[in-house]
Amino acid sequence: MGNTTPIDSEMVRTLAALLDETNLTEIEYGVGDVRIRVARTAAPVSVHHGPAMGHVASPMSQQGQVAAASDADHPGAVTSPMVGVAYLSPEPGAAKFINPGDMVAEGQTVMLIEAMKTFNPIRAPRGGKVIRILVTDSQPVEFGEPLMIIE
Repeated sequence: MGNTTPIDSEMVRTLAALLDETNLTEIEYGVGDVRIRVARTAAPVSVHHGPAMGHVASPMSQQGQVAAASDADHPGAVTSPMVGVAYLSPEPGAAKFINPGDMVAEGQTVMLIEAMKTFNPIRAPRGGKVIRILVTDSQPVEFGEPLMIIE
């Protein structure tokens, strides 16, 4: 049926960080017949198994791409400065940093992004009202992905 290898998410995060540090558009790493490729294109992560070339990442639907594009173009969009996992509260079970409708001050922590086992505070780039939060708790996010709208 097919030989599946679990994705080494730590390696993917390390490669993604290296991508950002070097300003490359893609990087590929392989051990044996397993390859991990991280790119700033439509297919962020793919894993290849020998000649079968199995594809792991599923592209977003066209409707999802259109919504993401319009949110990213919004003048109040706050985008992710890194690849990681977004957290809306400081710890499990705690109250969220912000909710839609809240007023925020410039520099206020609005969420955390965990990258390479480090929790990075994401701060409001400007004061205003939180119109929408575009990610869910524990959702993986890409570099430049819109996280919320502040007007």
